[in-house]
Amino acid sequence: MTAQDAISLAVIIFGGTGGELAVTHTMKQIGEVQNFTPANLLRVIGRAFGVGWMWLGLFLMAVSFFALLMLLSWENVSFVVPLTALSYVVGAFGGKFLLGEHIEARRWVGVMLVCLGVLLVCAS
Repeated sequence: MTAQDAISLAVIIFGGTGGELAVTHTMKQIGEVQNFTPANLLRVIGRAFGVGWMWLGLFLMAVSFFALLMLLSWENVSFVVPLTALSYVVGAFGGKFLLGEHIEARRWVGVMLVCLGVLLVCAS
C-alpha cells in the first residue's frame, strides 16, 4: 500500500464515519421518528436540514465516497472493501467517546475481530 492509498483510506474511513456520527448527532437532537406518514417524514427531513451537523455529515460522507471511487481506480476491490471495514472500529470509538454510547464487551470483541480480519487482508 502506497502513502497515497493510505491517505485515501484514512479519508474514506474517518470521513464516512465522521459523517455518520454527525448525522446521528442531528437525529438525536431532532428526536425519534415515530410517525412515518409522508407529511411527517418531510417535516423531519426539513428539521434535519436545519441543523448544521446534518450538512457537515453529508459533506463528510460525500468526500468519503469520492475518495472511495479514487482508491478503487487504483487498487483491487478485493483489497479496498475489506480495509474499509476499519470504519466499524472508528464508529465504535466515535459512538463511545463522541456520542456517549455504551458499548458492551461483546461488541468490543467484534471490533477486535474486524481488526484481525483487516490485518489478514493486509498481510496477504
